[in-house]
Parts: sequence; structure tokens; C-alpha cells
Amino acid sequence: MKRAPFGLALAALAALAATPVIITAMRPAIAAEHMAVVPAPAIDTPAAKAAGLQTAVLSGGCFWGIQAVFQHVRGVTSVLSGYAGGAGATANYELVSTGTTGHAESVQITYDPKQISYGKILRIFFSVATDPTQVNQQFPDHGTQYRSEVFYTGADQQRVAQAYIAQLDRAKVYRSPIATKVEPARGFYRAEDYHQDYLIRHPDNPYIATYDQPKVEALQRLFPAEYRAAPARVFKD
Repeated sequence: MKRAPFGLALAALAALAATPVIITAMRPAIAAEHMAVVPAPAIDTPAAKAAGLQTAVLSGGCFWGIQAVFQHVRGVTSVLSGYAGGAGATANYELVSTGTTGHAESVQITYDPKQISYGKILRIFFSVATDPTQVNQQFPDHGTQYRSEVFYTGADQQRVAQAYIAQLDRAKVYRSPIATKVEPARGFYRAEDYHQDYLIRHPDNPYIATYDQPKVEALQRLFPAEYRAAPARVFKD
């Protein structure tokens, strides 16, 4: 979330948490708008025949929730929270939070293409991880660092992502046009350690409980075949 000033934001969320009726009223409205299975991509990468891992870089709001979603996806071996879209010199939380660096809070997903395709990763992303119609924000976070963007790492990923967004727009899956950008990956910079495994380590954080835990629950409900209970953690206990 836009945690600037961090203490005041959490204090506000804590006040909401103290009023369960408000949070109960908020959560269905957030989930109902975009947490639904969207059609599968008509164009996808072929299943890999040879061994080898691949990576996908996605941004769509606070990286805590997106990391948590993909940590529970079968075929994903690791998920890192980090920054993409800007220079390495500005890839730190305090600067990125100003919204002036070109970076977006992002995740780097390492996956086995023999188990899950790039198109399926995008389908999960658009179904439960982000609302792709919001411009430079993900409720309740505002700023260019919270934009929705696919950073492709090769021609196949570019082709699949662009075709899929066009397909979903033509089908009018959302009430508004998709705002997700598709740009080449020019570097991914790992976020500070305290941002990694955030939902796992802070499940009772008011922001996590209100905005991110519902995404993981939606993954389990809407994609039961792709859901796994044990998350791919960054840090091992």
C-alpha cells in the first residue's frame, strides 16, 4: 500500500480493523469487482519439452499481495518482491514511494513451464491479483508505482501478453478498458528483506487482512487445480 507516512497509514487501517462491520462491508466490494475467472488466453506459450525454469515480471499494486498469490501457485518455484521500470540507483523503497523513479512495485515469478504456462500466469494475475482497469493505482494505493504492467522478457511473452489483453478487451470482460501496460523488462531489483514473505509473516496486519488475504482465498476458490497450500517462501524458518 502507499505506506507514506507508514505509521499513519497503518494507524488508519488499525482503526478500521477495530470496526469489523466496516471491513466486512468493504471486502465484498473489492473482491466482486475483479476477482472472477477470466477466459483462458487464446494464444499461449507451448508447454516446455526440456527442463529449465523461466521468469515473469508483473506489477499491479502493492507487491505484498501479488507475491502471496503466486507463492501458492503450482509450478511456481519462487516469487520475489521488487522494483521494475526504473534505474538500479533508485530501486529502494523510500525513493520508489515518491512515485518519481519510473519503478513499479513488482514481483519476479520463477516458474517451471512444464507445469504452468505463461498464459496461465497472466490469467491468474488478471483474475485475482490485480484490477487491470485502474490507472496508476490499486485501491487504496495511488501513484505510478502501483500501476498495472507486464514486463516481458522475450518475444513470446510480449506476443502472449498483448494478444491476451486485446482478447479480454474485445470480450468486454471488464466494465472499463484494461489499463495494463506491456513493456520490455529492463531489470528487476529485489526489494528489501522486510518486504519479502510479508503476508506469511504478518497475516494479522490490517492491510494484509483487508486487501491481500482475500486474493489468496480467491485463488484457492477459483483455481483449485493450480492452488497449493504450502507457499514458496523466500526465507525458510
